[in-house]
Amino acid sequence: MAQQKNVIPEKVMKQIYEEVKTPYKYGMVVVPTDNKHLIDCPTIFRIKGKWYMSYIVYDGQQNKGGRGYETHLAVSDDLLNWKKMGHILSFPDANSKRWDKNQRAGYIALIDYKWGGSYEPEKFDGKYWMSYFGGEISGYERGCLQIGTAYTIGDITKAHEWQVFDKPVLSPRDSSAAWWEKITQYKSFVIKDKKKKLGFPFVMFYNAAGVNPKNNIKAERIGIALSNDMIHWHRYVNNPVIDHNEGITGDGVIQKIDDVYVMFYFGAFWKKRKYGAFNTFACSYDLVHWTKWEGEDLVFPSEEYDRRYAHKSYVIKWNGIVYHFYCAVNENKQRGIALATSQNLGKSSISFPIFEKNYKPQNKMFHFCKTFCSKITLVNTIQNVILNPI
Repeated sequence: MAQQKNVIPEKVMKQIYEEVKTPYKYGMVVVPTDNKHLIDCPTIFRIKGKWYMSYIVYDGQQNKGGRGYETHLAVSDDLLNWKKMGHILSFPDANSKRWDKNQRAGYIALIDYKWGGSYEPEKFDGKYWMSYFGGEISGYERGCLQIGTAYTIGDITKAHEWQVFDKPVLSPRDSSAAWWEKITQYKSFVIKDKKKKLGFPFVMFYNAAGVNPKNNIKAERIGIALSNDMIHWHRYVNNPVIDHNEGITGDGVIQKIDDVYVMFYFGAFWKKRKYGAFNTFACSYDLVHWTKWEGEDLVFPSEEYDRRYAHKSYVIKWNGIVYHFYCAVNENKQRGIALATSQNLGKSSISFPIFEKNYKPQNKMFHFCKTFCSKITLVNTIQNVILNPI
């Protein structure tokens, strides 16, 4: 694929789409065992011939009865059948004064992102790393969420508690935080850039919520932070790097196909979409100038198990087959990990538990106003509120 300056040619974008598309929905692969938990945000890696998935679990249903997110681990021999292993980032004591005492949603970092590569996470400073968003307020993504890093010197293939730091590494409260992230921060994904294209070896993509001062539009957008040591982070000066200026643009993860960086990400509540949430992609030669795909979405609601939302990608290629893991949400707002593939691998026998019809989860109003980090006025908050949890 011949490189051109900044903008990816339409021909190359179409080639990427043909390479990554996954028209066959296999079905659910990881689901809760009851109606009081939600499973979300898969991250896939491989070590010593086995596949592992980190994922997050909310111990409630959309802001009713839950404390927050914790991070778990699962294992598989074939990417289709998964066995849950346990926690890797758990709640601290309920009386803790920590900044992340009620939210710990983690994503394994420094995974080989070469398309069809090893998918093995790399150590830095003798440790495996993850980034995560944390928060002190209980409930479904409530309060001021901030980004931290965690590490382990132990066996990454075993479920055990990772070590965390006393302070977040990025926060909407930072003096260096720009308008696009002044409300709250969400998922992050960290890669190692051996060529240091942006001057640092570690590049974090993260999405956050803020109000554009030019048009007063509240939305989620994706930006970049940079680090030499996984602890001290510097914001890229031209953030955000992907902005659709409506709804949600979030959860970017990176693969590199030949000389093209591909960011898989999700959109939600866009005016031109007839469904709520879906997965798409953008491409770049330099990690900062991104050409958005304008064709058919990669994954979107079409089945009973993902009728409400089909979003939050993790896409890999292995033995000639593309595996697109995503978060599926049905009309009952049950939530788990589903899979779409480039070849027909049959259908999963796994399904959500029987829904408890008398259980009535509440909608969140985007964490509402009193826990916002920014100085946005109450009136502006209400005008720009997002009513549906994604």
